[in-house]
Amino acid sequence: MKGLIVRVSKAEVLINSKVISSIGRGLALFVGIEKNDAPTELVSVAEKVANLRIFEDENGKMQYSVTDKNYPILCISNFTLCANTKKGRRPSFEESMSPENANKLFNDLVLLLKSKNLDVKTGSFGQHMDIRLELDGPVNITIDSNK
Repeated sequence: MKGLIVRVSKAEVLINSKVISSIGRGLALFVGIEKNDAPTELVSVAEKVANLRIFEDENGKMQYSVTDKNYPILCISNFTLCANTKKGRRPSFEESMSPENANKLFNDLVLLLKSKNLDVKTGSFGQHMDIRLELDGPVNITIDSNK
């Protein structure tokens, strides 16, 4: 499972020009689920996202997590994170999990994050979305449950 954690001042997801989800200061979390990803990986990914210290204290040092600050998360499924770009110029998505199975794991991840008393909003799985992010920093952290 691959993730891109983006610290944002605000973020929103639109479908057909209509806002379906939005947050203020917090995290945008893009999630790519691969064929070999297992439900057991969800716990470590949720722990990492909830507890990664990427928000600054009064001295500018990254000391606080999204949990510490009680900030929301906008969680968006993004199979393109699973792209293999080693050969040629067109990315391969062969390692992406099928949409049906990936949707279940994605929803399970969202439920795990919510079980940590986090305010989690989502995009719309499998839909074309317009995503507007106002980056804070920028702070962009990649995670890979297979590494």
